Amino acid sequence: MVDLRNGVAMKLHRPLAAAAAVILKNVFREHKVLDHELAAAFEANPKWGKRDRGFIAETVFEIARWRRALEFVAGSGQIRALCAAQWRRMGVPLADWWEHPGVSEDEMARREFELDDQPRAVRESIPDWLDETGAAELGGDWDKELAALNQRAPVFLRANTLRGFRERALAWLAAHEVVATEVPGLPDAVVLAQGSILPKAMRVDGRVEIQDAGSQRIAPMLEAKPGEFVIDACSGAGGKTLHLAALMENEGRIHALDVNAAKLEQLKSRAKRAGVTMIRTAPILGDTVAGFAGKADALLIDAPCSGLGTLRRQPDLKWRLKPGELDRLRAVQAELLGSYPAMLKPGGRLVYATCSLLRSENRKQVDALLSRGGFTLEEEITVSPAKDGCDGFYAARLRKD
Repeated sequence: MVDLRNGVAMKLHRPLAAAAAVILKNVFREHKVLDHELAAAFEANPKWGKRDRGFIAETVFEIARWRRALEFVAGSGQIRALCAAQWRRMGVPLADWWEHPGVSEDEMARREFELDDQPRAVRESIPDWLDETGAAELGGDWDKELAALNQRAPVFLRANTLRGFRERALAWLAAHEVVATEVPGLPDAVVLAQGSILPKAMRVDGRVEIQDAGSQRIAPMLEAKPGEFVIDACSGAGGKTLHLAALMENEGRIHALDVNAAKLEQLKSRAKRAGVTMIRTAPILGDTVAGFAGKADALLIDAPCSGLGTLRRQPDLKWRLKPGELDRLRAVQAELLGSYPAMLKPGGRLVYATCSLLRSENRKQVDALLSRGGFTLEEEITVSPAKDGCDGFYAARLRKD
């Protein structure tokens, strides 16, 4: 557990403290998504300044990240006690009116020194079952990956090459006082400097897309060419779909499929802003696979997964995920790889990808497909938070015989 005090004293204000507690209650007790709850709170309180929003965001994200470690330090898992322990880390003096069921500040200080002696699941703040699963599947690499997943995530952007190359995007960002630099090894990626914020108007401009550096490694794996017919079978809101369109120079056809109609509507809006005209969207129905049988030059299956590789930016996920849900996701992955490849023509390319670090969601699923015959493995990559400094991903490209 890292000391995150920034040396800037801040008085504890009742409305802000109460707002943070409400957000955490919704996340921990009602299993709401932290990002969504925080955005809703900001929208409902437009008078909060940058400092106020920063205080609330840091409070709730760091408590979600370090929930279990803070519970040990505070001597209680109740939200008010977790807040007290986190504010100590932030260097925010506790107010007399913030009553909590935890131990005294002196006792918290003592427990902070004892945290390093606690089991890994406590000091790295993760459920026991997930710690055991990670250790079983990743072995000695799990310690390094887990430590990396507990770091704050930088903000990566992808320059939309249909609207100008990376150099032009960097100049545009600089003109608006957004500090960003190139990401080596990724031709379209930039990373914002710590503390630099992309204004909302720039997020919806279409010249750049918020997309993690790890995610930007997936679409190029498909080797999609202008003029081809490509299917993105689990497109969601379309981050990788838009990347594919840019790589294909907006020539050809991409069919974006998903079970979530709302996400497909988001994709339509994003495509319009990005200047993409080649994408067609459709919900996945019972006859979808049969309707596209043998037609696609390339197929991307960005499969539903545990999302374990994204814990840096969504730390609340580890508390929502349960063993039964992980088993369900593995079954879905196997089902997709058992049926969706039928949409490829002979010689077509398949990329199977997840944002998970678990081998049971990654190479094990690919091996099951290979064991049935009909495909040849051409390339696979594993993107490591510990080694690569971005979200964790897996991708394998296979060719249909």
